[in-house]
Amino acid sequence: MTSRNFRYVGLVGLLVTSSSFVSMVGAAEPPTVAQTMAIHPQQKDVEYETPKESEFAKCKIEVEKKGKTIGWVVLGPNGQILRKFLDTDGDGKYDQYRYYNLGVEVYRDIDTNQNQKIDQFRWLNRGGSRWGIDKNEDGRIDQWKVLSAAEASREAIRAVVAGDAIALQAVLITADDMKSLGINAQLAAKLLESAADSDKKAKAVMKNSKVMTPQSVWSRFDAQLPSVIPIDEEKAKEDLQVYESAYAIIETPRKGAEPKSDAVQLGEMIRVGDVWKLIQVPMPIEGTATTNPILMEPLLASSSIEGSASTTSPKVAQALKELQEIDDKLLHPNPNLQPAQMKNLVARRAALFKEATVLAETDEEKESLMRQNVDVLALVAQIGNYPEGIKELRTIEAEISKKSSNSSLLPYTIYRRIQAQYSVDLKENAGDKEKQADIQKVYFQSLEEFVSKYPDSSDTDEAIMNLGIQEELQGQSKEALAWYQKLVKEKPKSNQFVRAQGALKRLNLKDQSLAIDGPLLTGGNLTLKKGKVYLVVFWNSAYEACENDIPQLRALYRDFNPKGFEIVGVALETDKSVVQEYVKKHEMTWPQVFQPGQQNQFGGIDSPIAVNFGIFSFPTMFLVNAEGKVVSRNANLTEIKSDLPGLLNPKKK
Repeated sequence: MTSRNFRYVGLVGLLVTSSSFVSMVGAAEPPTVAQTMAIHPQQKDVEYETPKESEFAKCKIEVEKKGKTIGWVVLGPNGQILRKFLDTDGDGKYDQYRYYNLGVEVYRDIDTNQNQKIDQFRWLNRGGSRWGIDKNEDGRIDQWKVLSAAEASREAIRAVVAGDAIALQAVLITADDMKSLGINAQLAAKLLESAADSDKKAKAVMKNSKVMTPQSVWSRFDAQLPSVIPIDEEKAKEDLQVYESAYAIIETPRKGAEPKSDAVQLGEMIRVGDVWKLIQVPMPIEGTATTNPILMEPLLASSSIEGSASTTSPKVAQALKELQEIDDKLLHPNPNLQPAQMKNLVARRAALFKEATVLAETDEEKESLMRQNVDVLALVAQIGNYPEGIKELRTIEAEISKKSSNSSLLPYTIYRRIQAQYSVDLKENAGDKEKQADIQKVYFQSLEEFVSKYPDSSDTDEAIMNLGIQEELQGQSKEALAWYQKLVKEKPKSNQFVRAQGALKRLNLKDQSLAIDGPLLTGGNLTLKKGKVYLVVFWNSAYEACENDIPQLRALYRDFNPKGFEIVGVALETDKSVVQEYVKKHEMTWPQVFQPGQQNQFGGIDSPIAVNFGIFSFPTMFLVNAEGKVVSRNANLTEIKSDLPGLLNPKKK
């Protein structure tokens, strides 16, 4: 039995004291709120709500009984559901542990064989759609029962970066998978070869890559619409659903600069039941590394029709191969590459793309190529390797609009052109504040027009979030609130939903009691005590502004800590060792909260505490008075120095 399972057995020992669970509920005292809050999900990446210890008295525990299901429900200070601990089959043993965020269930641990050990893990609602199986009940996911393509890409990147061979194997296709799909023997052999030696290949990727590091984190999944290989192509005994060319975008923190974004090739992905699997180890786009199509390639010969043969066109294969090689050179150019050579590469790429598009047999294949083309043009333009990419994107927009203004490819292209244009313009005018203000204005107007014209686009939620952020950066809190409210109201299923809710909470913090909770770096949990003045500092080591503030924070702490002033750092990082090293190096002697999460497009991480307040800029500082009320939700050092004496000695103010 693992130590993780002791906490579940401990709860069962506390609550189930007789052979009759029903009679126990009717007669026994319920557990305390503190006891229930001490129980945590077995999987780490769960964003769930836990009240402050000071709020436990406002929480309550009730009995829930529905048919055979009976157990305890923990309600928060506002009446929202926090936890449920249930016996669903009436055998007197707890078998489900459910966790909630903002009143909605996001995760549950399940004991399916009634041995008081968790063997299944489910993410639900805004928590995602993953459903993992732990066959040997050691707390690790051995295989997936449900896994979307996007979540599979995230699990794969996580596994490679962490060197987790078990997690990587769980998202790669296996012989059993191919047997269940009835895949042609010829194809199965190629797939097994591609997925073989995954741990060795992953270690080689991390050793040789210049863009994928132990600090790199998954940011998003990027792929065109999935394809269907019909049963009559004789590749399998059923239709196969396949992503022909999928990518993951990773972000790597950089000291004194924005995180660096890079693309990682996932190659082909295949659906096995309710689980999407990879057929190879993820590979960053750098050098000459490429992925080779297997599933989408025609079979060399049919296994059931004698004498028939199907071979791919050498011309098509060569065009696609050369196109991939050129894209790699554009994304990661040789520093010695001359402008004339770059121009020749781009011209050759344009010719190859046109050739591949003409040779594509279906509209779906043509659209897939178009999306790939848009992604590459936008990315190389943003990183500065091909500014002319913006012009090409505008040309593509015009061509799509001329053919069909209702095509989903049109907003897809427009949004990426807007982002690329903004990035290029900012870089070209880095030293001109007046120009940059004009650029911000144009960017804002472009996003507004996009949201208005394409309310149902898959990129609209991100555009709305960016509009809220831009308004905040300009000091327009009222307008920012309106955008965040729009996202929460109109996009409840969006990945940005919870962050927008957090931003709304943060913008309304002034004069409100601060409810903040999280594990401390040195152990235990953060507790804000009335009677002290607090400065809560959200920071990230990649941002120079955070480092620049530290000497002044040290001086404030030295001068005012004996008088009742406390600083609490909130380290928004992914690696505990990075936090420990940074804190030691900069002599940050005040308490630090560390709750790891995923790096995101806003430069922070998707840890519960960051998302809970919609944090997107660093440093962000909350100044809290001795009564526990927020004096400033966006404090700066000048303001803090001015306000501290009065806050510490209110009678003398």
